[in-house]
Amino acid sequence: MNYTPVNLKQKLAQFSEQWSPKIIAEMNEIQFKLVKLQGEFVWHDHQDTDELFMVLEGTMAIEFRDGKVELSTGEMFVVPKGVEHRPYAQQECHVLLVEPRGVVNTGDSGGNLTAENDVWI
Repeated sequence: MNYTPVNLKQKLAQFSEQWSPKIIAEMNEIQFKLVKLQGEFVWHDHQDTDELFMVLEGTMAIEFRDGKVELSTGEMFVVPKGVEHRPYAQQECHVLLVEPRGVVNTGDSGGNLTAENDVWI
């Protein structure tokens, strides 16, 4: 067993690309992913799972077809499964995502922001 804690700042320093989640831990088939966000993402949903966004640094918003939620450092929000949403951030924002193994970041929407899945750092 490895008794070394995961240092989020050190992990975030290992990559610079945005909208490309990196796995840092897994528990019972649930993955903990770090991602850097800036600009607008694509409208998408995840039909089979909820998705947790926890802001580690910065500010972001998640738009819905009927409103939006704004998040700052230390705040989190769970997007329910099947709810169409679009994250965005004016300035770079560092986020911890929590979702089941194998979830594609763009859902079924696809496009050039679809990240490679299951990338560990």
